[in-house]
Amino acid sequence: MTSPTAPAMNRVYFFLVLTTFFWGGSFLFTKIGVATIPPQLFVLTRFILATVIMLVVCSRRLGRLDSGTLFRGMAVGAALGLTNLSFVFGIQGTSISRAGILNNLFVLFIPVITKIVWRDRIGRVNMAGIALAVTGIVLLATGGGSGFNRGDLLSTFCAFMIACHIVSVSKVLKDDDVFLITLVQFATVTLIAGAATLLLPLRAFSVTTPAVMSIIYCAVFPTVFCFTLQNMYQRYVTPTRAGLIYTLDPVWSLIAGFSILGERLNSREWLGCGIIFLAALLPLLFRLSLESRLINFYVNRKG
Repeated sequence: MTSPTAPAMNRVYFFLVLTTFFWGGSFLFTKIGVATIPPQLFVLTRFILATVIMLVVCSRRLGRLDSGTLFRGMAVGAALGLTNLSFVFGIQGTSISRAGILNNLFVLFIPVITKIVWRDRIGRVNMAGIALAVTGIVLLATGGGSGFNRGDLLSTFCAFMIACHIVSVSKVLKDDDVFLITLVQFATVTLIAGAATLLLPLRAFSVTTPAVMSIIYCAVFPTVFCFTLQNMYQRYVTPTRAGLIYTLDPVWSLIAGFSILGERLNSREWLGCGIIFLAALLPLLFRLSLESRLINFYVNRKG
């Protein structure tokens, strides 16, 4: 961060917050798109467009694409494909307000996955967060209306797949070309969505102007644009700080759901969503405090 080539930190934070804004917007535009287009077809067309854009971006890099990059990109892309399919099916079945909050549970799934696969320690703070999350889900399930419905379940599974994707990026990828890896990931999602389109029943649909604009938005901004920004700027902050910034996603989805779609939650649902949000936020704040104390300790020791 002290390198003369490193960007100013206010620039880093600005662009990372901007990514959360566009990711939050994807909840709104996906909800609009799947109103007339089947979810699997929405993902397929979104990632066909994103793959074509990345092909243009990577046109001069394709000669460097080797079997290792291809294999690792496909492995990570498989998790990304399941993430996006569960995301659209979840959005179709619940409000974007609830989906945004439930997707944030990826923060708690990450330590669970690393514990199961690599025997990492979960820690008491993460366990407390998981307990809070369960409490919030119970409140949503008993909050009236449709309770904890199929869309909520798929949104929770989406959070699990987001965590799988994040862990796979950390554990699988090596010193690969970021742009080529992104291209392979997008192409892999396209193949998975294509298979889902062929295998799952397609309801009658119509291609409307709002649906087309939604696909274009989701392909360009939360996919190509945000992946590029994330790869450019996240390396200048710690994972904890990045995670805290990314908790803004459901804030944008809540605002969009309330102001544009007219979504309303009752008091019990608000409480449940608030507890789930805190369940994801508190472990991050604890780790941030721990990081700050360690930094101060080493700075003072060095001084």
